[in-house]
Amino acid sequence: MMNKIDFSNKTVLAVGGSSGIGNGIARVFRAHGATVFVCGTRPSAEDYAGEESSDLSGLNYFLLDVADDKKVESFQPPFDQLDVLVLSQGTVMYKRAEFQMENFRRVLDVNLMSVMSCCVKFHDMLAATKGSIIIIGSGASFHAVFGNPAYSASKGGLLTLTKTLGEAWATDGIRVNGIAPGLIDTKLTKVTRDHPRRYEDSLAQIPLRRWGTPEDMGGVALFLASPLAAYVTGQMIVSDGGMSLS
Repeated sequence: MMNKIDFSNKTVLAVGGSSGIGNGIARVFRAHGATVFVCGTRPSAEDYAGEESSDLSGLNYFLLDVADDKKVESFQPPFDQLDVLVLSQGTVMYKRAEFQMENFRRVLDVNLMSVMSCCVKFHDMLAATKGSIIIIGSGASFHAVFGNPAYSASKGGLLTLTKTLGEAWATDGIRVNGIAPGLIDTKLTKVTRDHPRRYEDSLAQIPLRRWGTPEDMGGVALFLASPLAAYVTGQMIVSDGGMSLS
């Protein structure tokens, strides 16, 4: 019987795959045979050496600031085919910084606008392979986030973007789905992870009684990109250890 989780001879691009959830997803695809490219905002892979939740070994890294539409439009990809596009870029600003319009726009540019820019850029390559797009949303795609209006708005936008592109591009053979992670141990969540009381309080809200890992999200991404999910499109899969159940 064919192994439907074998990505040999498949090419994956993980935008934002230099660290965090995107890096975990990239490494899981590589472990299942894919040739994986990742892009980030630093000049070279060596610039991530020693970075928490960043392991670029075996991955093909290149620099691309996807928040700049013109750079995305003019980008010449170092691959001839693309089977899976993972869009995991993201940022957040704390201490009410997102209430300042300059910061609000910056967060939306990274978290929402660049996702659409990348989808448009790689549409034709994905149509040629009947490929798959996986958009990384958040639990914040479904509810407010106190003190982070830009993050909340951008992740909410990704929910309906996933649905809209899933419908619009189905006839092109492109499946578009998303993952809404709960609390995942990355540098973006250090503000909670490194605060003992906040961390313990968060565990009490998760039925599985643990935070997720980037590799956990990789398992969901594998499913969504595989033939096992051939009849799934336009969906945002919540993966939060049950946190949203109550």
